[in-house]
Amino acid sequence: MHERRFPISQVHKLEDPERRKWLPPDEVMRFLDIHADWTIADIGAGIGYFTLPMARIAAKVFAVDVEPGMLARIESRLIEAELNNVVCLQGEASATGLAGSSCDCILMANVWHEFDDHAAVLAEAARILKPNGRLAVLDWRADFDAPPGPPQAHRIPKEVAQFAISDGGFRVHSVCHVGTYSWFLMGLRTGEGEK
Repeated sequence: MHERRFPISQVHKLEDPERRKWLPPDEVMRFLDIHADWTIADIGAGIGYFTLPMARIAAKVFAVDVEPGMLARIESRLIEAELNNVVCLQGEASATGLAGSSCDCILMANVWHEFDDHAAVLAEAARILKPNGRLAVLDWRADFDAPPGPPQAHRIPKEVAQFAISDGGFRVHSVCHVGTYSWFLMGLRTGEGEK
């Protein structure tokens, strides 16, 4: 594990009730504008902070995380919430294990700064998204210092992410701030030569 990846030993920070105040899930759900018939991939799902709210709206959600302990937490929360439309998968953002053209939307929340190879992550996103599928990336604002969140040196300005996503074959549809400490970017998958 590299130093930018969130350690499971700090999982209590993800479960802190204060998190709902500075990163309200309902606000993110509004920006995502999920349709009831969608299949969504929550890549870097963590404890399912966004997985469960998305599963209450969408037809199916794939919760993908590299850490089995995080997926176990999601599975426990799914039983408690009586949700049966979520599939938990261990995988990397650049190798999710999902079928090609299987998702209407991908959410990557608070993990963009952890990735070593953004081009590989974006290639995988393009592979698993349906034509005109949406890529939503939410991460820590670089104009705020920690805490909460990763050290300042790990944060990526939204303008840098926007350029990478555009360069990776997505048309940037919207960029905004969400909650207190986060930026949110929505990209639409483009066809060959359509950037």
